[in-house]
Amino acid sequence: MKGVVTFGELMMRLTPPGFERFSQCNSWDITFGGAEANVSVALSAWGVKSAFVSKIPCHEVGQSAVNSLRKYGVNTDFIVRGGERLGVYYLEKGSCFRPSKVIYDRKSSAFSLSSSEEYDWDKILDNYSWLHVTGITPALGVNAEKAALDAVKAAKSKGITVSFDVNYRSKLWNKEQAGESVGKFLPYVDVLIANENQIAGIVGIKSPYPQPENDGYSAESNEYMARELVSRFGVKSVALTARRTISSDVNTLRAMVYANGECAFSREYKIDIVDRVGSGDAFAAGVIYSLIKGESARSTVDYAVAAAVLAHSIEGDYMLCSSEEINALVKNGSAKVQR
Repeated sequence: MKGVVTFGELMMRLTPPGFERFSQCNSWDITFGGAEANVSVALSAWGVKSAFVSKIPCHEVGQSAVNSLRKYGVNTDFIVRGGERLGVYYLEKGSCFRPSKVIYDRKSSAFSLSSSEEYDWDKILDNYSWLHVTGITPALGVNAEKAALDAVKAAKSKGITVSFDVNYRSKLWNKEQAGESVGKFLPYVDVLIANENQIAGIVGIKSPYPQPENDGYSAESNEYMARELVSRFGVKSVALTARRTISSDVNTLRAMVYANGECAFSREYKIDIVDRVGSGDAFAAGVIYSLIKGESARSTVDYAVAAAVLAHSIEGDYMLCSSEEINALVKNGSAKVQR
């Protein structure tokens, strides 16, 4: 197994303690994270060789960000050092019927201003068999979009599998901009990760099946969209999540994976949330991990959803549960104290 390269921005996360609001906090909890880095950390925890590629300032705060990856075994050798700003995001954790809020401070970050020429993809991708990128990267500007496109093109020229998580963020761009950009990536994508709303609103594939009420789930729509993605764009595998928000503290989650001509659906989990951020990245990592191992669509969707569910129980962006813990949940493991 050669391993996985992820490419994107690593940020500092500032969160008020507990469930305090931005306007009342007098201190901040500091962690690091970012969609692609989160995937690398999860894969490394599960025994997959993973490397994260980005541009990060060479000052002490930037080094702290890099160290947050190294401590979990992620290869940081290909990170470009330079620039002045590390991207920052602020997270106010919601509770009950008060939603969580995110404020981005990423403009003119070292990564967003980096040029494609700073990344030697021929060297980076040597000895790796998979590249993972997300729609967050091209949302950061023309430089980041070109760098990500050049990365996926280089990967395809080497016969390397490319996964792409649409990961739409309305605070970074609108659906029209996202749709135009995602369309540039789709010809190079082998594994597409998204949800039904993103496929309809950004990729432009509308389901002929009625939309269920109250954030319901339509297996028919999911399967239709997956098969259309395969037919129209040559995507080999598709993973779609379906989340229902009961409150800020309680969500339900389920998913579908299409792979090797098979469509499989997970069971639905009801989740009491400690920290939701990074759960989608845990799902993406679970899909990548399972497909690399040659697992069936059924095994892939069960593992990926269980990984996402457990990610909700961990503070911070990084998914720190072992594959043994995830497989225990897949097998209806107990949450009783282990002693």
